[in-house]
Amino acid sequence: MLLAVDAGNTNVVFALVEPGSEGGGQIRTRWRIATDPRRTADEYAVWLSQLLTLEGYDRKDVTGVIIGTVVPRALHNLQVLSSKYFGTEAVVAGQGAAEWGFPLDVEEPGNLGADRALNVIAGHARHAGDLIVIDFGTATTFDVVDYRGAYKGGIIAPGINLSLDALVTAAAKLPRIAIEAPRSKSVIGLNTIDQMHIGIYWGYIAMIEGLVARLKAEVGRPLKVIATGGLAVLFEKQTDAFDVIEPDLTIQGLAMLWSRTHIAS
Repeated sequence: MLLAVDAGNTNVVFALVEPGSEGGGQIRTRWRIATDPRRTADEYAVWLSQLLTLEGYDRKDVTGVIIGTVVPRALHNLQVLSSKYFGTEAVVAGQGAAEWGFPLDVEEPGNLGADRALNVIAGHARHAGDLIVIDFGTATTFDVVDYRGAYKGGIIAPGINLSLDALVTAAAKLPRIAIEAPRSKSVIGLNTIDQMHIGIYWGYIAMIEGLVARLKAEVGRPLKVIATGGLAVLFEKQTDAFDVIEPDLTIQGLAMLWSRTHIAS
């Protein structure tokens, strides 16, 4: 069993995957914990051991570990977790034999985040043609992938939670609200809470639709739009901007990269 670790700016996702070939594998279960670079390998191990037991697994069931991270300070403790508690050296996505393996047609290829690169790998493997991959994370990213699997560039926008946090922090009288669809389709709010819901929710949908339209116009070819990340389903029913939602695209990318590295070795 493969333990795939996606360490993002907000959360670290651990997933148990039954590896397949280049097509990735079957995700058996997944767990999420808040990202904290100070968290030690021992702390991870205690938490994970309990969750593995609850799901009917044992640490010995894990025979491989792959880590993708956009938080460099978190990497060392995750590597120690792998070697000390799972008895295997972790594969680090984007390094050594686990290099991305696709063309990066951008000015600063070394600055592409691991999560976005993994989305490119999985998106291209699972869908033919030219793609836009939208990932709703701490930031909302739009990545353009051509039919060959090459990364052509993209867009970085503030994530919806980040936008809401900035609004509430900067405006003393505005309350913290849940991120959810407004109760009415009207975009004229009659009270503060409704006005905030409209601004955050419909404003974000307008951004998504507007940027997707601009990307399609600039590329000039049909583009399939893939949405991923935990908040993708929040917008699914209110926009036709997405062609498909792939909630586990990054984890699938990790599994595919591990399989490629494992087969190559």
